[in-house]
Amino acid sequence: MNEGRRRGLSRRSFLKALSAAAAAGAGMSLPSRAAGAATAGGLATLIDLSLCDGCPDRAMPACVAACRDLNKDRIPPIKEPIPEPWPQKRVEDWSRRREVFDRLTPYNFLYVHRAELEEGGRKRTVFVPRRCMHCDNPACATICPFSANHKFETGAVVIDQDLCFGGAKCRDVCPWAIPQRQSGVGIYLHVLPSLAGNGVMFKCDLCQDRLLAGKRPVCIDACPTHAMIIGPRREIYAEARRRAQAMGGHIYGDKENGGTSTLYVSPVAFSLLDGTMKREPGRPDMKPHPRRMAQTDPAGKAVLSSPLWGIVAGTAGAFWSLRRRRDRRNDNGGGEGK
Repeated sequence: MNEGRRRGLSRRSFLKALSAAAAAGAGMSLPSRAAGAATAGGLATLIDLSLCDGCPDRAMPACVAACRDLNKDRIPPIKEPIPEPWPQKRVEDWSRRREVFDRLTPYNFLYVHRAELEEGGRKRTVFVPRRCMHCDNPACATICPFSANHKFETGAVVIDQDLCFGGAKCRDVCPWAIPQRQSGVGIYLHVLPSLAGNGVMFKCDLCQDRLLAGKRPVCIDACPTHAMIIGPRREIYAEARRRAQAMGGHIYGDKENGGTSTLYVSPVAFSLLDGTMKREPGRPDMKPHPRRMAQTDPAGKAVLSSPLWGIVAGTAGAFWSLRRRRDRRNDNGGGEGK
């Protein structure tokens, strides 16, 4: 593979796609039904499992370390004691387990699964970076009762921390159960803390702020083997097909859950990789998940039609969002909030 292919598609095409997204309203979210069509001009990422080696010379894979460093201050101090939500009384607190990096947590948006398998009579090891798939038609964005989850023109699916109540419906409908909850933070503490939520949901946002600044996600820049690339969606899909054909391999993400903005190419079948994965909290599998959008539309409408949730989400959400943005401006010396 030539060096240009290893490093990914040209920066020019990457910036061109970003400019197109900005012209279409990169800072604006998309209605769920329009998201699939709009992503045709957005960005997508490609993860080539034939190149990922798990960073054997490092204590932590470079992509994971870069992501953790960027997001280390994202979660504010935890309010203690954390209110117990009614009726489940289930608190999810990772604030004392921030060092965990072998699964998804509110403090860890990316991890690398090590797959030990046998194919054709020989043993081999394949490393699989796992994080949000950034679906074309994300069920999580449809069902969120507080409109805190959005699909953007860039291709990223982003949770707004200022609006999220931590109800975890996004995790319930996600085929991979990607979003993770941290209790004791967020807007719910200011609005019926034992009844109106349970924290904030966190996940990879594809480094949306960096994308809007013309930069690539930190995991992609950090990868020493160039196993991750990002570029215009059509080019990434074409590159995935080219690489899969060249290695006699397989593609994942183009059809799962109706299509995603994240593609994997692998020299071994994803069914074999899935066989090495035990689905459990924070560790998704790689089964061929069918589209779930249609099933979540009625549920989302039912939740959003509730007068109580409408009042709580609308009034409290606006208040808290304005307050948070004001505090950020003050922290920045009166400048524009980040």
